Amino acid sequence: MADELERPGENGESQDPAAHLPAPSIWPFGFALGVALVLVALIISSWVIVAIGAILALVFGFLWIRAATREVRATPPPEPAALTADVEEEEGEEDDGEPRLSRSLFLEGATLGIGAAIGGIVTLPSVGFMVLPAFLDQEYEQIDLGPLESYPRDQWVVAKFRGTQAQPDGVARRTAYIRYNGQQDGTPSFTILSNRCVHLGCPVQPQGLTDEEAQMIETEAGGVELFKMAPSGFGCPCHGGAYDIEGNRTAGPPVRALDRYKYSIHNGRLRLDEPYSVGKVKGTGSDAQIAAYDLVDPGQHVDGPEQFFYPYVP
Repeated sequence: MADELERPGENGESQDPAAHLPAPSIWPFGFALGVALVLVALIISSWVIVAIGAILALVFGFLWIRAATREVRATPPPEPAALTADVEEEEGEEDDGEPRLSRSLFLEGATLGIGAAIGGIVTLPSVGFMVLPAFLDQEYEQIDLGPLESYPRDQWVVAKFRGTQAQPDGVARRTAYIRYNGQQDGTPSFTILSNRCVHLGCPVQPQGLTDEEAQMIETEAGGVELFKMAPSGFGCPCHGGAYDIEGNRTAGPPVRALDRYKYSIHNGRLRLDEPYSVGKVKGTGSDAQIAAYDLVDPGQHVDGPEQFFYPYVP
């Protein structure tokens, strides 16, 4: 019967469909592990893990390619002494003695190559958006908050301003809590607290009375709204985080004190600079001793043994 016929191989034996399949190997898994380590390390900015992942990916990738191309690189088997006329007509050409790539290997390589190209086209943009921000400096524009006369001594005010010119006003609107502490060594002293809760980033609210009528100040960055207030502390309405008048955590899940802003004075006007994180504040006003650190994300410790459980922030 025709259904029972088998196609003979070159040596008269039946061909095994799995003959051209690569042998099981751990190299692809090692290569994938190296790539995964590189991506994770880029997210957490750990250059040691990046180097380890890159080395693993290179080593296992080389071994994988070497194993996959072993059949192509192997010495071709000796050709039979004589070929029948039927076989010569079917091949359509004489054997020139040079090794040739079989159709199955060509299709296998083409499929892997096209799949890799499609995977790269789909993956690279998302990986770029995920990884590149870790390598970009997050610059903060210096913001004019108006003349010093707008900030009475020992009086807290809520300042609402536009944080950047590149974004719409509704998106770039930011809030800070400011108190003028008077002169310190001939220089005006300010306490400027961020309204971002250091638990999960919710907006912190003052615990006390706040004027409803705002004082408007026009600056180069746009209008600045100042609301007088008399807080006894600050609280987060999301998860119950509480802070004292200097921004120290007093209750709830926050892991440190409120972030603060650096500032400078130019031509009698207060200018807001970049923010920074704070571990704890001792003292008040111009006499406060601030444990300052580079800005980190909410929920991240900056001091104590817990700080070693978090990735380094460049």
